[in-house]
Amino acid sequence: MQDTDSQNGNHKNSAASSSEPLSSGHEGTRSSKPASGSRSKSVSEHKSGENKSSQRPHKTRLYAAVDLGTNNCRLLIVERSGGLGFRVRDSFSRIVRLGEGLEASGKLSEDAMERTLAALRIAASKIRRANVVRLRCVATEACRGASNGAEFIQRVRKETGLRMEIIDGQAEAELAAIGCGSLFDENVDDIILYDIGGGSTEISRMSRQTSDAPQNQDFFKLVDSDSVPLGVVRLSERHAGPGPHEHGYEGMLQESETRLKAFMDRQADMVDMSRVQIIGTSGTVTTLAAVQLGLARYDRSVVDGCTISAENVTEVIGNLRQMSRDQLAENPCIGAQRADLVLSGCAVLEAIHTRWPVAKVSVADRGLREGLLLRMIKKDMRRSRRNRGRRRTHPSGAPIVTRQKDKTHE
Repeated sequence: MQDTDSQNGNHKNSAASSSEPLSSGHEGTRSSKPASGSRSKSVSEHKSGENKSSQRPHKTRLYAAVDLGTNNCRLLIVERSGGLGFRVRDSFSRIVRLGEGLEASGKLSEDAMERTLAALRIAASKIRRANVVRLRCVATEACRGASNGAEFIQRVRKETGLRMEIIDGQAEAELAAIGCGSLFDENVDDIILYDIGGGSTEISRMSRQTSDAPQNQDFFKLVDSDSVPLGVVRLSERHAGPGPHEHGYEGMLQESETRLKAFMDRQADMVDMSRVQIIGTSGTVTTLAAVQLGLARYDRSVVDGCTISAENVTEVIGNLRQMSRDQLAENPCIGAQRADLVLSGCAVLEAIHTRWPVAKVSVADRGLREGLLLRMIKKDMRRSRRNRGRRRTHPSGAPIVTRQKDKTHE
């Protein structure tokens, strides 16, 4: 797997903040290390007179989001492109395995933190060069659960300038739902969205709501969500053995079914699978799609938004289970860095699709980062409308429109 996924092109999206209905629209989608002990200037410190980029006008407004998970570090930089759409200007992704060994020790290891800091320095450098005006950086399960998670966040700020915030599982699930809003099928009544991460799985249900206003269309509302400790790194460390075929799949599947049962039982009213859409957004789901499609190498433009039949999902998982780790690593869509993790994700996926046996699975190569970006863009749109409508009177009697200063961090 390559470290970076830099790309340019159109990446349209449509969604709302967590306090508002989720859209069912279908717009198309997609620093140098400081000296030891020194403090980098924060990427978020764009105070007047302190940052060169604030002294010259921007032709475009660029937004950036950093998602630091248990297994991956991801950055997305976009340019707003009409309404809630955006165009990707730059992106970066690296497998850092921040949560490696966390299950046994309860803390982030020094090696894992160093790998992660190296990736975050690259992300910070890209953000600075792009003169980003809105930025949000979040950390998820590994930093939530580690005894030294908060300490590591402070170290990130000191060594890279990035102000990370640790978000809870509920917020993580909501952001993933917002990021996938443009893939919602307007012909179903309920949507189950799951995101299999390195340390946890976020799973949500969106249900169709009918608007009272005749000019408004139906929309999907987030009605239930959960974050369970079922991540690919965590499951692999719990169940996999040292042998090339000792994947521990049955144990991982049983644990997945047990931990997901409470959420699944709460959705007992979902019985007509023809009226249900299942969306998977994670490295596991996108990898399975790429393998099933027979891609010579992973291609986001082909995978994102595609669907796979339930029969093909079952077939691919069965084939992967028969392979050794070396054989899994040889597949160009899996690679050596994911070879020991892909089957743990498959176990979570199988537990979900056994409970809700829909005819096909929707695949999303998007989620939390896109949710962060859409929230920032929507917040700017609301602020712009307020500023246009907010007027005060000058002593001379002439109306004056008040303006708020831009702030980099939300």
